[in-house]
Amino acid sequence: MQPMISLNDVTFQYGDAGFRLHIDSLSIASSAKVAFVGPSGSGKTTLLHLLAGIFVPTAGRVEVAGHALSELGDASRRDFRIANVGQVFQDFELVDYLNVRDNILLPFYINSQLTLDAKTREEADDLADSLGLGDKLRRPIGNLSQGERQRVAICRALLPRPRLILADEPTGNLDPVNTDHVLDILLERATSAG
Repeated sequence: MQPMISLNDVTFQYGDAGFRLHIDSLSIASSAKVAFVGPSGSGKTTLLHLLAGIFVPTAGRVEVAGHALSELGDASRRDFRIANVGQVFQDFELVDYLNVRDNILLPFYINSQLTLDAKTREEADDLADSLGLGDKLRRPIGNLSQGERQRVAICRALLPRPRLILADEPTGNLDPVNTDHVLDILLERATSAG
């Protein structure tokens, strides 16, 4: 069985900044739930960006879901990411001029492969409600706490039911109760995605 993620002799370097990430070999099965742990600045976010096709390695091969991301152009990597990857960014990457509901639905506005219909809108509302955002769907992003913004980003990543979920410190701004709840939802969705 082909792994969901395969990295071989991958190197990534930020120009002349001195940071260099090297991974000899990494293989992750489609059903696996993996946490990358390390100190700040060790390359965890960089690795997630490589797996999403946001970054291209300086050398080596990155394969995700059978696609050699390291060999694709920008547009092809973007199309792959939109169709297959649910990503929760460390800084959320929400759109300030959209309300909560429209931020959650954003992948459906920008990806013609996703169908935005009444059922999708209902699923978005249900997902938001499950994360304590049901009464905030019409609120502007600027009127939310950091923890609420984080939960909006999680909803947006999960709604399209992606094949791969990449979450960069997904509970960093949450209280203990919400942390447990969000982790349960992420793990449940990861199980169904695999």
